[in-house]
Amino acid sequence: MKALKVFVPAVLAAAACVAQAQSSVTLYGTIDEGFDYIRNVNGHSDYTLTSGTQQLGDRWGLKGSEDLGNGLHAVFQLENGFALNTGAALPNGQMFGRQAYVGLSSEETGTVTLGRQYDSVVDYVAPLAAAGSWGGTLFAHPFDADNLDDSFRVNNAIKYTSANYAGLQLGGVYGFSNQAGSFASNRVWSAGARYQAGALTAAAAYMDIDGADETTGGAVTDAPYISSRQRIAAAGVNYAIGATKFGLVYTHSDIYGRPDLPAQQSLKFDNIEANAKWDVSSALYLAAMYLYTRESIATTTAHYFPHRNEFGLTAGYHLSKRTEVYAQGLYEHATGSTVLGQIGDTAASSSHDETVARVGIRTAF
Repeated sequence: MKALKVFVPAVLAAAACVAQAQSSVTLYGTIDEGFDYIRNVNGHSDYTLTSGTQQLGDRWGLKGSEDLGNGLHAVFQLENGFALNTGAALPNGQMFGRQAYVGLSSEETGTVTLGRQYDSVVDYVAPLAAAGSWGGTLFAHPFDADNLDDSFRVNNAIKYTSANYAGLQLGGVYGFSNQAGSFASNRVWSAGARYQAGALTAAAAYMDIDGADETTGGAVTDAPYISSRQRIAAAGVNYAIGATKFGLVYTHSDIYGRPDLPAQQSLKFDNIEANAKWDVSSALYLAAMYLYTRESIATTTAHYFPHRNEFGLTAGYHLSKRTEVYAQGLYEHATGSTVLGQIGDTAASSSHDETVARVGIRTAF
């Protein structure tokens, strides 16, 4: 009996250790805060304390994995965005508005997840652009019409991400409308691919949205544009030479049928971005972006072709692996009789030109 009393606790302890080794749950997050100067808003300079503009935004989350054996894992992720200055949940007060999914992952065949998730443009092309890597929201393309700055996620989504095949990875997302009798009302599908080989990374993606924001329970409920149809095509390439990485990204967005602006028949954006990031040392980096945007605005009475040229610089210094201080400066010039300068999600300028400067601090856990 004494031997049994010793043996049973030992077995239970060993089983607990095995279970712990096979499963994991991680708490993580980032916090970003900074001071912005915006020149020429309603004829005045604007000084604001703004949080969450860096590429990761203010967030906290939980992600986990359970080993089911034979290379199969159960996975989940719950991620909440928030405004540091007010404590409000983002976006739109949602508890896990950034990501919320569960699924299965196979080391040989890939991962299938279900829930609220990122689209293929964000997954594959955004990391090659300034907004999706070192720049953040201020470096987003005008009005984020291509979603490279992930202004919206996809609800009711099933996503597949392949395993890595000699540097090649493929994936796709389908977001259901969840509407009885209206299968195509507010639905989304997207697909993308990425190839990595040495210093080269190349990616492309496409997204098709029907009825964005037209229903409250559909695939897209927080897009910048309420529209009957939206199409986004994106491609990019990064190449590293020593400590410097150069990037080139192109995106095209078509937006049709805007019930909030019935006179506007179509809105199109073509963005060409060149960027570079130089790791001066293990702690210090310098980065730059040039962006050219051509807009096409067709109304019932006229057709306009505004242009935008934007230049941006960032300098960052890592105080530790977790904490960074940084400074950013951007300038935009817009061309067109009724077009105002507007950088990222800041307030629009009172003229064709806008300048924004920011100093901030970001930490991660």
